Amino acid sequence: MWTRAVVYFAQPIMSMWDQQLTRWVSAGLVDAATAERIRAFEQAEEKPAGQRWQVLVALILGGILLGAGVLLFVAAHWDEVSPIERLVLVVGMLAVLHLGAVFAGERFHAMATALHGVGTIAAGAAIAMVGQIFNMQEHWPAAILLWALCAAAGWWWLRDQFQQVCLMVLAPAWLISEWTYRASVYHGQEVYLARMIAVLAVVYLTAFVHTRKQVVFGVLFGVSAIALVVTTNVLTDGWDRWSWSPHPALPLGLRIGSIVLMLLMLAAGWWWERRSLLPGLVVLGMVFALPWLQTIVHDQNEFSHQTSTHTEPSLFAYALVAVVSMVLAWWGVRERSRAVVNYGIAVFALTVGWFYFSSLMDKLGRSLGLIGLGIVFLLGGWLLERVRRNLISQMQDQPQQEPA
Repeated sequence: MWTRAVVYFAQPIMSMWDQQLTRWVSAGLVDAATAERIRAFEQAEEKPAGQRWQVLVALILGGILLGAGVLLFVAAHWDEVSPIERLVLVVGMLAVLHLGAVFAGERFHAMATALHGVGTIAAGAAIAMVGQIFNMQEHWPAAILLWALCAAAGWWWLRDQFQQVCLMVLAPAWLISEWTYRASVYHGQEVYLARMIAVLAVVYLTAFVHTRKQVVFGVLFGVSAIALVVTTNVLTDGWDRWSWSPHPALPLGLRIGSIVLMLLMLAAGWWWERRSLLPGLVVLGMVFALPWLQTIVHDQNEFSHQTSTHTEPSLFAYALVAVVSMVLAWWGVRERSRAVVNYGIAVFALTVGWFYFSSLMDKLGRSLGLIGLGIVFLLGGWLLERVRRNLISQMQDQPQQEPA
C-alpha cells in the first residue's frame, strides 16, 4: 500500500520517460549503462513538468464561469448605460482578459492560455454587441467572419492549440453561413446544409489522427463525431420532410456552390492528411444518396378509415449507414487510430438499434419487442465487442505507418 502511495504522489515529479526507461531496464531491453546515459541526457533537456489534469479541469471550468459571469454582468447593466459606455465596457472586457493573460504568461502558461481562449470566445459576443449598439446593417455571416479573423490573429500570435481549434471551427462556419444566408429563402436547403456539415465532420474526424496536438484532435473529433450522427439522421428524413415549404426550390447555382464547398473541404483534408480522402469520399457518396433512399408507407386511421402516406428510410438507407461505419472502422485499423475504430463500431451499433426501433419493434408487439431488444443488446453487444477487440488487435499487429 505504501509503495502505491509513493508511486502515486511521485508521478507529478517522475517524468514519463523515466517510468518507461525503468520498465525497459526491468524487461532487459536496455542495459543499465545505456539507461544512465539516456537519463542524464533527458534530465539535462527536461523542462518543468506539465499541469496535472485537476489543474487543467479547474482552468477550463474557471474560464467558462468567468466568461458566463462577464456576459451576465453586461446583460444585467445593459439598459443602464449609454451606447458609448456600452462600447467601452465591451472593449474593456476583452482588454482585461488578454492583458491578464499577458501578465500571467511568464509565471503560469496554462492560465494565460485559458484567459486568451476566453477572450477569443468573448470576441464573438463583443462583435454582436457592437453591431447591436450602433444598429449596423444585419448580415450575421459577416460577424462570424470577424470572429474567425480574431481567432486567426490569436493563432498567428500565440500558436496555441485552443486558438487553432477556434479558427478551424469558425472559418468553415463562415463559409457555410454565407451559403445559408443566401439559401434560407428556398426549400431543400436543409438537406444541402446537412451534407456540408457531414463532409466537414468526416474531414475533421480523419485528417488529424496522426497529429501530435492532442487538444486539436480531441475537440475536433468530439464535435465532429456528434455532428456526423446528427446530420446523418437529418438526411435520412429525405426530401419529404421539407416538401411542405411554400418557398421555391433551391436554385442550381446554390446547389453547385454547396458542392464546391464540400469539394474544398475534402481538398483541405487531403492536403493535411492525404489518406483521409478515402473516408471523405465514402461519406460524400452517403450524404448524397441518403435523401433518395426512402420508402412510401401507407397509414390507415382506425377511426376514420382514411389513408395517409409518408416516407421513411428504406432498408438500403440503414445498410448504407452500416457499411460506411464499417469503412470508418476499417480505415481506423489501417491508420492505427483506436478512436476512429471505436467510433465506427459505435455508429454501427447505433444503426442497428435505430433500425430495430424504427422498423421492427412496433411490428413485433410489446412482449416480443422487449425480448428482441434484450437479444439485440446482449448478443449484439457481445459480437460487436469481439469485433472491436479483433480490429484493435489487428491494428497493433500492423507495422507503424509514417504520416504523410
